[in-house]
Amino acid sequence: MLMTTYALGPFRLDTRSELLLLGDEPVALGRRAVAVLRVLIEQRGALVLKDALIEAAWPGQLVEDSNLTVQIAALRRVLGAIPGGDRWIETMPRRGYRFVAPVVAEDAKGGALPPIKAARELAAEPRVDVECRPISAISCELIGTAGRADGVGLEEQRDAIAAFQRRVAETVDRHGGFVADHLGNVVLVLFGYPVAHEHDAEHAVRAGLALCAAVSALRPAAVGASLQCRVGVATGMAIVGDLSPGGAGQDREIIGEAPNLAAQLRLSAQPGVVAIESTTRRLIGGLFHSRDLGTIDTAIGTEPVRVWKVLGENTTANRFEALRGPALMRLVGREEEIGLLRRLWSRVTAGEGQVALVSGEAGLGKSRLTVALEERLDTDAHFRLRYFCSPHHQDSPLFPFVDQLGRAAGFVRDETPTSRLEKLQTLLAGLGLPDENAVLLSDLLGLPMPEGRSLPNLSPAKKKQQILEAICRYLEKLARKQPLAVIFEDAHWIDATSRELLDMIIEQAPDLKMLLIVTFRPEFQPPWTGQPRVTTLALSRLDRHDRIALVALIAGKALPDAVIDQIADRTDGVPLFVEELTKSVLESGLLRTEADRYVIDGALPSLAIPTSLRASLLARLDRSNSVRLAAQIGAAIGRQFSYEVLKAAWPLSEAELQTALARLAASELVFQRGTPPDATYSFKHALVRDAAYGSMLRDSRQQLHARIAHALEAQSTELMETQPELFAWHYAEAGLVEKSVSFWAKAGQRSAARSALAEAAAQFQKALDQLALLPDSTARLRQELEIRSGLGATLRFLKGQAAPETGQAYAYMRNLWEQLGSPPEFRQVPYGQSMVHVYRGELGQARRVGEELLRLSRNHDDSAGLVLGHSVSGQSLLLAGEFADSRPHLERLLAIYDPALHGTLVHQAGSHPLMTQAFLGLALLCLGHPDQARARSASAIADARRLGHPTSLAVSLAIGALQASLAGDHAALNRQANELTAVATEQGLPFYRAWGAIFRGRARVQDGDVAGGITLLREGVAAYRDTGAVMWLPHFIDLLAAGCQSAGQIAEAATLLDEAVELVARTGERWFETELKRHKGQLLLRQGDTEAAANLFRGALGTAQQQEARLWELRAAANLARLYCEQGRHTDARDLLVPIYGWFTEGFNTPDLADAKMLLACTQSGLPLTGELATHGM
Repeated sequence: MLMTTYALGPFRLDTRSELLLLGDEPVALGRRAVAVLRVLIEQRGALVLKDALIEAAWPGQLVEDSNLTVQIAALRRVLGAIPGGDRWIETMPRRGYRFVAPVVAEDAKGGALPPIKAARELAAEPRVDVECRPISAISCELIGTAGRADGVGLEEQRDAIAAFQRRVAETVDRHGGFVADHLGNVVLVLFGYPVAHEHDAEHAVRAGLALCAAVSALRPAAVGASLQCRVGVATGMAIVGDLSPGGAGQDREIIGEAPNLAAQLRLSAQPGVVAIESTTRRLIGGLFHSRDLGTIDTAIGTEPVRVWKVLGENTTANRFEALRGPALMRLVGREEEIGLLRRLWSRVTAGEGQVALVSGEAGLGKSRLTVALEERLDTDAHFRLRYFCSPHHQDSPLFPFVDQLGRAAGFVRDETPTSRLEKLQTLLAGLGLPDENAVLLSDLLGLPMPEGRSLPNLSPAKKKQQILEAICRYLEKLARKQPLAVIFEDAHWIDATSRELLDMIIEQAPDLKMLLIVTFRPEFQPPWTGQPRVTTLALSRLDRHDRIALVALIAGKALPDAVIDQIADRTDGVPLFVEELTKSVLESGLLRTEADRYVIDGALPSLAIPTSLRASLLARLDRSNSVRLAAQIGAAIGRQFSYEVLKAAWPLSEAELQTALARLAASELVFQRGTPPDATYSFKHALVRDAAYGSMLRDSRQQLHARIAHALEAQSTELMETQPELFAWHYAEAGLVEKSVSFWAKAGQRSAARSALAEAAAQFQKALDQLALLPDSTARLRQELEIRSGLGATLRFLKGQAAPETGQAYAYMRNLWEQLGSPPEFRQVPYGQSMVHVYRGELGQARRVGEELLRLSRNHDDSAGLVLGHSVSGQSLLLAGEFADSRPHLERLLAIYDPALHGTLVHQAGSHPLMTQAFLGLALLCLGHPDQARARSASAIADARRLGHPTSLAVSLAIGALQASLAGDHAALNRQANELTAVATEQGLPFYRAWGAIFRGRARVQDGDVAGGITLLREGVAAYRDTGAVMWLPHFIDLLAAGCQSAGQIAEAATLLDEAVELVARTGERWFETELKRHKGQLLLRQGDTEAAANLFRGALGTAQQQEARLWELRAAANLARLYCEQGRHTDARDLLVPIYGWFTEGFNTPDLADAKMLLACTQSGLPLTGELATHGM
C-alpha cells in the first residue's frame, strides 16, 4: 500500500509513521485519533459514518460512540492551535463526521487532492425520524453585552455573541453535546440527542461548568472586558426531530418540559452559575458538589421546582459511591463469588499474591461485589486502594493513579499546590520511599518540586518509565507492611499509559502480599488471562429467587405479587435494573401502604422504564443508525424475532440489514441463534427492548406494526393458526381494530381449548377492549356476545362457577342475548347462566333455565342445544336428589352426543360433554348400581385423558374422587385426589384445587393421620367457600365433621352438621340429605341419645326411599338394624335389612354390601355384634 503524507495547513499527517506533525515537531496525539483523522482526510468532503471511524480506530472491537467523541474532541483541540482549525471536522448529526479543510497529498504522484464539494452538493441526508427519548437540556445565556444606543454598540454586541456561540459550539462538542438552537445570546444544547450516552446528565452538568469557564475567558477587543454566562440544566423525556411537513429537514423541534425548564433555571441563576433541578441532581449523584437554592415558581406544572447550584466536580469521591450513595443494601445472590474472592485473599495473607479479573455487563454488580469484599475484610489488618477509570479521562495519562494519590494524600478543593505537596511528602515519607519518588510523583500531580530538588533532565520515554516504577514501588512498600487489597475499576475506560502500568503491577503481583481485582465490561479483552495466579470471574445474572429477594430488600415491605412478578420478569436478573425499577415503582404513586405491606388498587399497568436507566439503555442502541433501526423493528416484533420477519419489515437493503444485525448481535444486546436467513434473535434484556420500542412515536409504531402483521400473514398461514395472539397484538398496535378483534378472539378460543384459562381470559378481554372502539351495530353486538361467551366459559373454571365475576359476566350476556332476540346459536349463554345458578345453590332457577334451553333447542331442532340442556337438567336434578329423573337426561345426552357435531361444545361448556359420564356415575351409585357407577367414572377419566383437555380431566377427577370416597374405594380416592390437586395447581384452577385439598384430607383421616387430614379439610373447605360456591358444600362440611368426630371433637362435629343441614334446607341440594340425617343420628348415638338417633335413622330411611336412593337406603337400614340388634330385636333388624339387600344385583364386594351381608348373618344367628359391625361411625 502506498504511504502518503497529507498536508493540511501547517500540519502534516505522515501515514507511514502514524504521526501528526506541526512543522517538524510531533503533536501529542494518540494513535486512535490519528487513525480517525486519516480516514476523514482520505474521504475528505464526504460523510464518514461513525461505524467506519470506530472500525479504523478500534478494529474488530465493539465500543461506544462516546469513545469516538473523545477522539474527535482531541483532534479539534489539536487542530485548533491555528485559527479555524477546530472547525475542519464537521459533525453530521446522528450519522458521522466529514473533513472540510483543504488537503494536499505529498505522495509519489504529487499534487493536490481533488477539491472538496460544497455542502449543498453532497447527497441529501436521509430524514432522521422523530423520536421520544430522554434528554438533558442546557440553556446557556451570554450576559452583560447589552448594546449602546449607537450602531457601533450593536456591532460590538454582534462580535461578542459570535465569539460566544463559537466557544459554546467548541465546548459542547468536546463533551458530546449537540447545539440544537441559538437565538442571539441564548443557546440551547441537548445531551441525549441525536445520540444517547450512558451518563448524559453528567455530561451536561460538566459541559455547563466548562461553558461558564470558557466564556469567562473570552475578551473580545470590541467589548473590552471578559464575558460571562449563566446556565440552566434540566432532564426529562422529549420528542425531538424534524417535525416539518414531509420531513423537509428544516425544522428540528423539541417537545417536552426539559428545554423550557432549563430556560427557567437559567433565568433564576446568577452570572457564572450552573443551576440544575431534581431529576438531574438525582442522576449525577455525588459526582458534583451542589448547594440547595430553594424553589422557584415556573409556568411548567403547578408545583414549585427545587433548584441547586453546581459548585464543581467532587474530586474526592469514587465514582461508584458518588452515583450509588454511601448507604448500600445487603448484597444478594453473590455468595459463590464472594467465597472465591475470600479464598484468594486467604492465599494472599499466606504470601501468594493473586489477581482476579471480574467481568460483567453494566449493572451486574461488579463494584458492589468489591465493596462487599472490603466489608468482609474489615476485621483483617490490611491496606486498601481503589482506582477508578473514567469515561471522561480515557486520554488522560495515568488518571486512575493520579486520582488515587490525591485521595490518599487527602487533597481537598481549592487547596494550594504547596499544601498539596506537603501532604504528598507526608504520605510518601510514611512509607519510607526515597526522595526521588516525591520528585517524580510531584511532577505527575502537577505540583511544585520539593524544596532543594529538581526534576532530572530525562527524555519523555525515560521520564514515563521512572514514574511508572515509582508507582510500583509505592504499591510494593504498602504490600511489604501489610496485605494489600487493590481494586482497579472499569478497566474498559483505561488510558494507554495506565494500561502499561497495570501490566507491570500484574507481573509483580505474585511476589507481593497483594490481591488485585480488576473489573471491566465484556467488550474489554484483558491480556492477562492465563498468567500465573490470575483468576477470571464472570458475573452472571441473578436467578428469579434472588431477584425477588432483592425486590423485598429494597421495598422494605411486602409488595403485591403482580408487582414483584413484573419487576422480576422485566429486569432479567440485572441487579441495577431490579433496584431502579423497584424504586421507580415505590415513587410512582401506584401503591399505597396498608399495615406492613403495599397494596395496589386496580390493575397493574406496564411499569415505565426509570429515567435513571433510559439514557444508558438507549446509548447501547445509538451506536449506529442501522443498529438502532434494526433494534426498533425487532422490538416491535417482540422480545424474540426472526430474520425473515424483520427482513419483511426492513426498509433498506438486505446487505445493510445483515450488517446491522451482525453489529446488534456483536453488541450483545441480542442473542443470535442460527445464521440468516434461518436466524432468530432475542433481546438480552426486556428493558432494552422496551427502550428501543419506546423511542418510536405512536405513528411510527403503528406503521411498523402494520408492516409486520402483513409480512407475517404473507409469510405463514400456519403461524396465523398457532399464534393468533401475535397477529392480534400487531394489528391492535397498528390501529387496525377489526382484525385485532378477530385475532384476539381466536387466540382466546385456542387458549381455552388448551385449558390455558388465565391466558384465554386475558385474550378475550383484549378482544372486548378493542371491540369497544368500533361503532355500535347489530353485527358488533353479535360479535361481542360471541366473545363474552368464551370469556364466561373460561371464568367458570378460572375464577369459579359461582364467583362474582362469573355471575356478572353471565348476567350481562343474558341481557345482550335477549337484546338480540335470544338467537339459538348462542345457547351457551343460558347454559352458562344455569351453571352459575347451580353452584350458587339456586337449583330452582337452574332447572327453569335448563327447561327453557331444552324447549328452545327442540323448537329449532338444535341437537347441540339439546346436549347442553340435558346436561343442565341432569345435573340440577341429581343435586336436588331426584336421581331417577336425573338419570334419563344424562343418558339421553350421551346417546345423542356426536363428536362430529358436538365436539366444539367444549368451548361453550368449559368441559367436554363426555364428562357427563362422571355425573351419571354418581347418580348410578346413589341409585344402587356401584359397579356401573365405577365403570362410568373410569370412562370419564379415560376420555378426558384421551381428549387432552385439562379442565375436563379436573371435572372427571373431582367427581371421581367424590364417588370413590362415597363408595369406600380408598385406593381410588387417594390416587384421584392427588392427581386432581396436581392438575388444578398446574392449570390454575382454584375451584378444583379446593376439591383436591378436601379429598386428600379425607384420605389422610382414613389413613390414620387425623390431625393432618383435618388441617387439609379445613384449608380445602375455606378455599372452596372463597370461590363463592355453595353447591357441594354440605357434603364437604360433612367430611370435615367426620374428621372432627374421629379426633374426638364432638361439639364441633355437631355444629358443622347443623350448618350442613341448614344449607340443604336453604338451597334444596338434597342429594346428600339422607347421609346428613344418618350422620347426625350416629353422633347422637355416640352421645347416648338412642331414641333421637333412631328417629333420625328412620327419617333418613324415609328420605332415601322417597328418592329411590338404594345405597342411602341400605346405609340407613343398616344403622337402624344395628340399633335393633343392640336392643335384642334381631327379627325386626332382619325384616328391615332383607328387602333392601335383596334389591341389589351388583357391587357385592363393596364395603356397604359386604357389611350388610355380615350384619344379616348376625341377625339370623342372634349373636352379638362385634368389630366394625358394632360401630355407627361416619
